[in-house]
Amino acid sequence: MAHLIIFRHGQSTWNLENKFTGWVDVELSAKGVEEAKNAGAKLKGYTFDYAYASDLKRAQNTLTLALETAGHSTITPVYNKALNERMYGDLQGLDKQETAKKYGEEQVKVWRRSFDIPPPNGESLKDTAARVIPYFESEIIPKLKAGKNVVIAAHGNSLRALIMYLEKMTPEQILEFEIGTAQPRLYDLDSNMHVTSVKNL
Repeated sequence: MAHLIIFRHGQSTWNLENKFTGWVDVELSAKGVEEAKNAGAKLKGYTFDYAYASDLKRAQNTLTLALETAGHSTITPVYNKALNERMYGDLQGLDKQETAKKYGEEQVKVWRRSFDIPPPNGESLKDTAARVIPYFESEIIPKLKAGKNVVIAAHGNSLRALIMYLEKMTPEQILEFEIGTAQPRLYDLDSNMHVTSVKNL
Protein backbone atom coordinates (compact mmCIF):
# COMPACT_ATOMS: atom_id res chain seq x y z
CA MET A 1 0.00 0.00 0.00
CA ALA A 2 1.26 3.46 -0.90
CA HIS A 3 0.60 6.89 0.58
CA LEU A 4 -0.17 9.94 -1.51
CA ILE A 5 -0.26 13.33 0.24
CA ILE A 6 -1.41 16.42 -1.64
CA PHE A 7 -1.72 20.02 -0.49
CA ARG A 8 -2.34 23.46 -1.88
CA HIS A 9 0.37 26.11 -1.60
CA GLY A 10 0.31 28.55 1.30
CA GLN A 11 -1.28 31.96 0.94
CA SER A 12 0.32 33.98 -1.88
CA THR A 13 0.72 37.73 -2.08
CA TRP A 14 -2.09 37.85 -4.64
CA ASN A 15 -4.36 35.63 -2.51
CA LEU A 16 -3.84 38.31 0.12
CA GLU A 17 -4.70 41.06 -2.37
CA ASN A 18 -7.75 39.13 -3.66
CA LYS A 19 -6.47 38.98 -7.25
CA PHE A 20 -6.89 36.29 -9.89
CA THR A 21 -3.45 34.69 -10.08
CA GLY A 22 -3.47 31.71 -12.46
CA TRP A 23 -0.07 31.34 -14.09
CA VAL A 24 1.39 34.61 -12.76
CA ASP A 25 4.41 33.57 -10.70
CA VAL A 26 3.86 35.39 -7.42
CA GLU A 27 5.56 34.82 -4.06
CA LEU A 28 4.18 33.43 -0.83
CA SER A 29 2.99 35.98 1.70
CA ALA A 30 4.44 35.96 5.22
CA LYS A 31 1.32 34.05 6.29
CA GLY A 32 1.87 31.61 3.41
CA VAL A 33 5.38 30.85 4.62
CA GLU A 34 4.02 30.02 8.08
CA GLU A 35 1.25 27.89 6.55
CA ALA A 36 3.85 25.92 4.57
CA LYS A 37 5.84 25.25 7.74
CA ASN A 38 2.65 24.20 9.54
CA ALA A 39 1.92 21.77 6.72
CA GLY A 40 5.42 20.36 7.15
CA ALA A 41 4.81 19.84 10.86
CA LYS A 42 1.82 17.66 9.93
CA LEU A 43 4.01 15.60 7.60
CA LYS A 44 6.41 14.56 10.38
CA GLY A 45 6.33 10.81 10.84
CA TYR A 46 5.51 10.13 7.19
CA THR A 47 8.13 8.98 4.71
CA PHE A 48 8.34 10.09 1.08
CA ASP A 49 10.16 8.67 -1.91
CA TYR A 50 9.14 11.35 -4.42
CA ALA A 51 7.99 14.97 -4.23
CA TYR A 52 6.29 17.01 -6.95
CA ALA A 53 5.21 20.62 -7.41
CA SER A 54 4.00 22.81 -10.24
CA ASP A 55 6.20 25.12 -12.29
CA LEU A 56 5.16 28.08 -10.09
CA LYS A 57 7.28 29.22 -7.15
CA ARG A 58 4.41 29.55 -4.66
CA ALA A 59 3.92 25.77 -4.87
CA GLN A 60 7.64 25.02 -5.08
CA ASN A 61 8.47 27.15 -2.04
CA THR A 62 5.57 25.65 -0.09
CA LEU A 63 6.88 22.16 -0.85
CA THR A 64 10.46 23.06 0.06
CA LEU A 65 9.48 24.65 3.38
CA ALA A 66 7.16 21.75 4.23
CA LEU A 67 9.79 19.11 3.45
CA GLU A 68 12.45 20.98 5.45
CA THR A 69 10.12 21.27 8.44
CA ALA A 70 9.21 17.58 8.18
CA GLY A 71 12.88 16.57 8.05
CA HIS A 72 12.86 15.47 4.38
CA SER A 73 15.10 18.12 2.83
CA THR A 74 17.20 15.46 1.05
CA ILE A 75 14.40 14.72 -1.44
CA THR A 76 14.91 16.43 -4.80
CA PRO A 77 11.50 17.67 -5.99
CA VAL A 78 10.25 17.35 -9.56
CA TYR A 79 8.58 20.47 -11.01
CA ASN A 80 6.18 20.32 -13.95
CA LYS A 81 3.80 22.85 -15.50
CA ALA A 82 1.18 20.09 -15.90
CA LEU A 83 0.46 20.71 -12.19
CA ASN A 84 0.09 24.48 -12.62
CA GLU A 85 -2.95 26.39 -11.44
CA ARG A 86 -5.78 26.94 -13.89
CA MET A 87 -4.81 29.66 -16.37
CA TYR A 88 -7.23 32.54 -15.78
CA GLY A 89 -6.51 34.33 -19.06
CA ASP A 90 -7.77 37.91 -19.22
CA LEU A 91 -8.72 37.82 -15.52
CA GLN A 92 -5.14 37.31 -14.30
CA GLY A 93 -3.99 40.21 -12.16
CA LEU A 94 -7.49 41.65 -11.75
CA ASP A 95 -9.05 42.31 -8.37
CA LYS A 96 -11.90 39.83 -7.85
CA GLN A 97 -14.39 42.43 -6.63
CA GLU A 98 -13.58 44.82 -9.48
CA THR A 99 -13.94 41.93 -11.94
CA ALA A 100 -17.40 41.19 -10.57
CA LYS A 101 -18.37 44.85 -11.09
CA LYS A 102 -16.98 44.82 -14.64
CA TYR A 103 -18.46 41.56 -15.90
CA GLY A 104 -21.25 40.95 -13.37
CA GLU A 105 -21.20 38.60 -10.38
CA GLU A 106 -23.11 35.84 -12.18
CA GLN A 107 -20.68 35.79 -15.12
CA VAL A 108 -17.65 35.68 -12.83
CA LYS A 109 -19.25 32.87 -10.81
CA VAL A 110 -19.75 30.91 -14.05
CA TRP A 111 -16.08 31.32 -14.95
CA ARG A 112 -14.93 30.37 -11.46
CA ARG A 113 -17.37 27.58 -10.68
CA SER A 114 -18.41 25.95 -13.95
CA PHE A 115 -16.61 22.82 -15.09
CA ASP A 116 -16.19 23.53 -18.79
CA ILE A 117 -16.66 27.29 -19.38
CA PRO A 118 -13.30 29.09 -19.40
CA PRO A 119 -12.72 32.79 -18.73
CA PRO A 120 -11.64 34.78 -21.82
CA ASN A 121 -8.33 33.36 -23.13
CA GLY A 122 -8.07 31.05 -20.10
CA GLU A 123 -8.73 27.46 -19.03
CA SER A 124 -11.78 25.77 -17.58
CA LEU A 125 -11.43 23.13 -14.87
CA LYS A 126 -12.05 20.57 -17.62
CA ASP A 127 -9.04 21.97 -19.53
CA THR A 128 -6.93 21.87 -16.35
CA ALA A 129 -7.88 18.22 -15.72
CA ALA A 130 -6.90 17.39 -19.30
CA ARG A 131 -3.25 18.13 -18.43
CA VAL A 132 -3.16 17.17 -14.73
CA ILE A 133 -4.63 13.66 -15.06
CA PRO A 134 -2.44 12.36 -17.94
CA TYR A 135 0.65 13.58 -16.09
CA PHE A 136 -0.50 11.92 -12.87
CA GLU A 137 -1.23 8.66 -14.71
CA SER A 138 2.07 8.55 -16.60
CA GLU A 139 4.47 10.00 -14.01
CA ILE A 140 3.06 9.33 -10.55
CA ILE A 141 0.82 6.25 -10.68
CA PRO A 142 3.71 3.90 -11.67
CA LYS A 143 5.57 5.02 -8.53
CA LEU A 144 2.53 4.50 -6.32
CA LYS A 145 1.98 1.06 -7.87
CA ALA A 146 5.57 0.23 -6.95
CA GLY A 147 4.71 1.00 -3.32
CA LYS A 148 6.49 4.37 -3.25
CA ASN A 149 5.11 7.28 -1.22
CA VAL A 150 4.51 10.57 -3.02
CA VAL A 151 3.83 14.15 -1.91
CA ILE A 152 2.47 16.85 -4.25
CA ALA A 153 2.20 20.60 -3.66
CA ALA A 154 0.03 22.34 -6.24
CA HIS A 155 -2.96 24.68 -6.57
CA GLY A 156 -6.65 24.91 -5.84
CA ASN A 157 -7.81 23.94 -9.31
CA SER A 158 -5.08 21.49 -10.31
CA LEU A 159 -5.80 19.69 -7.04
CA ARG A 160 -9.55 19.84 -7.68
CA ALA A 161 -8.91 17.99 -10.94
CA LEU A 162 -6.85 15.39 -9.08
CA ILE A 163 -9.31 14.98 -6.21
CA MET A 164 -12.17 14.58 -8.69
CA TYR A 165 -10.19 11.77 -10.34
CA LEU A 166 -9.10 10.03 -7.14
CA GLU A 167 -12.40 10.30 -5.26
CA LYS A 168 -14.61 9.79 -8.33
CA MET A 169 -16.52 13.02 -7.80
CA THR A 170 -18.91 14.57 -10.28
CA PRO A 171 -18.16 18.04 -11.73
CA GLU A 172 -20.90 19.43 -9.49
CA GLN A 173 -19.36 17.87 -6.37
CA ILE A 174 -15.81 19.03 -7.06
CA LEU A 175 -16.82 22.60 -7.88
CA GLU A 176 -18.33 22.93 -4.39
CA PHE A 177 -15.28 21.32 -2.76
CA GLU A 178 -13.14 23.88 -0.93
CA ILE A 179 -9.40 23.33 -0.66
CA GLY A 180 -7.74 25.23 2.17
CA THR A 181 -4.22 26.59 1.87
CA ALA A 182 -1.46 24.22 2.99
CA GLN A 183 -3.86 21.58 4.35
CA PRO A 184 -2.34 18.13 3.65
CA ARG A 185 -4.77 15.46 2.43
CA LEU A 186 -3.64 11.85 2.83
CA TYR A 187 -4.70 9.03 0.53
CA ASP A 188 -4.02 5.36 1.09
CA LEU A 189 -4.12 3.45 -2.22
CA ASP A 190 -4.17 -0.28 -2.88
CA SER A 191 -2.28 -2.01 -5.70
CA ASN A 192 -5.15 -1.31 -8.11
CA MET A 193 -4.91 2.41 -7.30
CA HIS A 194 -8.25 2.44 -5.53
CA VAL A 195 -8.46 4.85 -2.61
CA THR A 196 -8.89 2.81 0.58
CA SER A 197 -8.92 5.81 2.94
CA VAL A 198 -8.68 9.58 2.78
CA LYS A 199 -8.27 12.15 5.54
CA ASN A 200 -7.01 15.66 6.16
CA LEU A 201 -3.96 15.79 8.40
